Amino acid sequence: MRTTVGIIGAGPAGLLLARLLHNAGIDSVVLESRDRAYVERRQRAGILEQGTADVLRVAGAGERMDREGLRHDGIELRFDRTRHRVDFPGLTGGRSVMVYAQTEVCKDLIALQLREGGPLLFEAEALAVEDAGTDTPRIRFRHEGREDVLECSYVVGCDGFWGVARKAIPAGLTQVFERTYPFGWLGILADVPPSHDELVYARHDRGFALLSMRSPAVSRLYLQVPDGTDPAAWADEEIWDELERRFETADDWYLQRGPITQKSVTPMRSFVHEPMRHGRLFLAGDAAHIVPPTGAKGLNLAAGDVVTFARALVHRQETGSPELLDAYSQTCLRRVWQAERFSYDMTTLLHRAPGATPFEDRLQLARLERIASSRAAETDLAEAYTGFPFG
Repeated sequence: MRTTVGIIGAGPAGLLLARLLHNAGIDSVVLESRDRAYVERRQRAGILEQGTADVLRVAGAGERMDREGLRHDGIELRFDRTRHRVDFPGLTGGRSVMVYAQTEVCKDLIALQLREGGPLLFEAEALAVEDAGTDTPRIRFRHEGREDVLECSYVVGCDGFWGVARKAIPAGLTQVFERTYPFGWLGILADVPPSHDELVYARHDRGFALLSMRSPAVSRLYLQVPDGTDPAAWADEEIWDELERRFETADDWYLQRGPITQKSVTPMRSFVHEPMRHGRLFLAGDAAHIVPPTGAKGLNLAAGDVVTFARALVHRQETGSPELLDAYSQTCLRRVWQAERFSYDMTTLLHRAPGATPFEDRLQLARLERIASSRAAETDLAEAYTGFPFG
C-alpha cells in the first residue's frame, strides 16, 4: 500500500487530520488498532475550545455538534462555600466552549471518513515506523491476520502515549519533561440532569470536585482521590455524600442524585516529549504530550497539532517550501507549553496535596480570591480556558 500521509490512530486527532487532508485534496490512510465500536465508545474529553469547535465546523464535521452540543459561556469556581462565575464572552471578546463528548466527535468524523475519505482500517495494529529519518518512511502493520507495509511520504503518529510512533525517534535526540501527581480523579456518569447549567470547579479542604455533564440528562462528576484508588471501593451513596460535601455553598443550591452507570479513576500527570518531529515523522496529541484534565486541554491540544501539520503540508504542496513543516515542532510546542502551564496552574489551584499545610491552604484561597476580585486575573483564566490560537 502507498499513500501521501500515513496516520496511526483513529482518535479525534487522527480522524480530524484525515478530514482536513481530504478537504485539501491530499490522500491518507488511517490505521487503528481497535475496532470501530471501541473507538466510538471510549470515554475521554468533553470540552471543545472555541478554536476546536470552529475547525470542526470548517471541516464539515460540526452539524451534529451544533445541534446537540451544549455551548457554555462560563464556569463557576467554588471555594470557602462561595460561588464565583467566570464570564467567558465578556472577558475574551466573545469566545466560549462547547460541551460535546470525544465519543461523539469520533462518531461524526468516522462517518465522514468512511463515506467520503480515504481508507480507514480498524483492527490494523501498527507494529513499527521505519526509515522515519528518510524521505520514504514506512509503517509496518498487522491487519486481518497478516503483516503489511504502508509506504508514505509522511507519517503522523496520533497513537497515544503507548503507541509505536514516538519510539521511532532516536532516544539521543529527545528530551522528556514530566510530572506525576499524588492523586487522581474518581469519575462517574450518572443518569440525572446536571445540577448546574455550567461546569463547577470546587476547591475544598477534603479535595477537589468537578461538576460536568454529557447531555441535559446525563451528569459527569469527579472527585479528587489518592493515587491508585480502586473505584469499586467507593459505594454509590458514599460518592454522592462526598460530592455534596465538596460542592457545599452558603445559599440554597443542592446536588441532584441519580443512578450511577459508570465509575473509573483517571491518573494525573504532565508529560512533554521534545521534539515532536523527526524527519518525516510527526507526533500529535498524547503521543507527544499529556496534561492533567483540570484545564480541559488534551483533545484541544491534539486538534491544534493536526491543524498545524495540515496547514504546513498544504503550504508545502502549494509553494514547494518546507518552512512550515520544518517549524512544526517549535510551532506546536509553544502552544503545548502554555497549555501545560495552565493545566498545572488549575491543578495546583484547586487540588489539596497530601500533607498540605495551613499556609498552603491559605495561599490557594488567596489565589482564588484574586481571580474573583481582579478582572485581569479572571481574564487570564478565561483566555486560557477558551483556547490558545492554533499555530
